[in-house]
Amino acid sequence: MRKRWLGGVVTFLFTCATLGAQNLQDFEKKVTEFTLGNGLHFIVLQRPNAPVVSMVTLVNVGAANDQAGRTGLAHMLEHMAFKGTETLGTKNWPEESKTLAQIEAIYDKIDSETNKGPRGDKAVIEKLTAELKAAIEKANSYVEKEAYSKIIDQNGGVGMNASTSIDYTNYFYSLPANRVELWFLLTSQVFKEPIMREFYKERDVVREERRMRMESSVQGKMMETMLGIAFPAHPMHTIIGWASDIENLRAKDSTAFFRQHYVPSNMVMVLSGDVDPKEIKRLADQYFSGLKSGPTPPRVITKEMAQYGERRATVETESQPMVYIGYKRPETNHPDDAALSVLAGALSSGRTGILYKKMVEEKRLALITQAGANFPSDKYPGLFLLISVPGAGKTIEENEKAIYEILEEVKNKPLDAAVLQRQKTQLRASLIRGLDSNMGMAQNLAVNHVLRGSWKNLFTDLEDIDKVTAEDVQRVAKQYFVEAGRTVVTTKPVAKKESK
Repeated sequence: MRKRWLGGVVTFLFTCATLGAQNLQDFEKKVTEFTLGNGLHFIVLQRPNAPVVSMVTLVNVGAANDQAGRTGLAHMLEHMAFKGTETLGTKNWPEESKTLAQIEAIYDKIDSETNKGPRGDKAVIEKLTAELKAAIEKANSYVEKEAYSKIIDQNGGVGMNASTSIDYTNYFYSLPANRVELWFLLTSQVFKEPIMREFYKERDVVREERRMRMESSVQGKMMETMLGIAFPAHPMHTIIGWASDIENLRAKDSTAFFRQHYVPSNMVMVLSGDVDPKEIKRLADQYFSGLKSGPTPPRVITKEMAQYGERRATVETESQPMVYIGYKRPETNHPDDAALSVLAGALSSGRTGILYKKMVEEKRLALITQAGANFPSDKYPGLFLLISVPGAGKTIEENEKAIYEILEEVKNKPLDAAVLQRQKTQLRASLIRGLDSNMGMAQNLAVNHVLRGSWKNLFTDLEDIDKVTAEDVQRVAKQYFVEAGRTVVTTKPVAKKESK
């Protein structure tokens, strides 16, 4: 996330340098902000370089807001966003809506009977399940496949997508400037009232997604294992949801989650490109003023318990051995975030990184070794993560020991001035290359508004990076790379079954 924030700043400053203007005041002239009466906030950035506009809707709700027993709800709503409206994506909305209601009524009866436990009537459940299957098939028969995306494609739209993180849910695409009203029309209808079209079909898709990304992936297993033992209290263990929860998610649960969290005051909409702010304000009033306001959703109040010693776990696998090492660190709004980001880059910036040079080139211990400053969240305290994959004939134990030795060196000796400066330069260069776009800027503005209170924090991030000294890096290494805050997950070969 820091890369996204900094990328927007660097891109803008890089562009402004050719114009002789490098300050917040000049950028503010290009930005218009307004809030509708219902609390929905808009940020509009004028970039008339090309007749294109990128639109981002960021909702301040992520997987950390999922309820116990209903993990995956935030992610499921992402799958529902582009299913259409009452007029788009359906062959017969009145009949479709009746059938969707019928599905929920049948499901309620199944749940009621199932909840009786051993006293439940299996024959009744089987009969209801058959009725449910038939109702779902009937509802799906009314669906116009991919109607939403086809409309966007036909009007020159590109990049339509959505994502869910621990922190927020993100919806985005770009359109020609003369088609921007289409975005207002469709988006206002989608966020007025959710339509759980093909919900149970998508639930099966999400279950398969979990199977592929987590259950069939050693990396996925290690990540969930690490989060589970590093954060036993905080609800940041899974984005996609737990298998049994996904299999039992209900459309009505998703609707209730939407109504609680998708209120105007919990969202920001950003438009970046060839736009007229006055026209955008007019369209926002016309299309979004009708969205009902609601109370601010409850925040996550659970804070992780203090850790008083190293925690370890193993994952049995037949795949390549590897080790994950995580150290507790504060959220990205913390003053130490800049120094931690520089430290991660110094350790793991390609072939010039300290980890690569020492573990891959010099000692030939690892095939791959990496460091990341913040995992898995920006909003909440997380982990400084280190990963290593042993080379042929080398062990996990050797790699783990080598990483600790390198971290001790960083603690005891300040970074070389050339290494520090190179890392800052590489960071700037990579950010400029990757985020010089309307969409990049729109994402930056939205994320900063939601996670940090204002898009203007874009400008402080680069300053914070520039202020980082070798002594700062050494200090945070000493402070956070401690055994008491360490969580380690390793692989081990699958145990062989004894022959009878």
